[in-house]
Amino acid sequence: MQLKESGEMYLETIYILSQKSNFIRSIDVCEEMGYSKPSVSRAMGLLKEGGYITVGTDGSLSLTKLGKDIAEKTYERHTVLSDIFIKLGVNAETAAADACKIEHVISDETFNALKKHLNDIH
Repeated sequence: MQLKESGEMYLETIYILSQKSNFIRSIDVCEEMGYSKPSVSRAMGLLKEGGYITVGTDGSLSLTKLGKDIAEKTYERHTVLSDIFIKLGVNAETAAADACKIEHVISDETFNALKKHLNDIH
């Protein structure tokens, strides 16, 4: 199953929430993303079906290795792109919003070149 941009966003959100708490529920994802309970519930079902997350008997959400790998890659892209845009003079809010759009479509080659450039200028 090829993951769509929205799926990557959900995984990234679960990943970010997991950095703050060991117990994540669908309602936490709803609140973080501003989505309705039915939308998040459907997405969690699809992610579970795809092998990206597990859902505990207590309703807790956990990333599988596959889900965590995708979430970490998406999150890294988001943070690196945001940093680059901020260094270019873009305000933090706009930088984060633009990074969020670009992180899903940028090629590995271009992203790695940007990341290398960012490291070179540090």
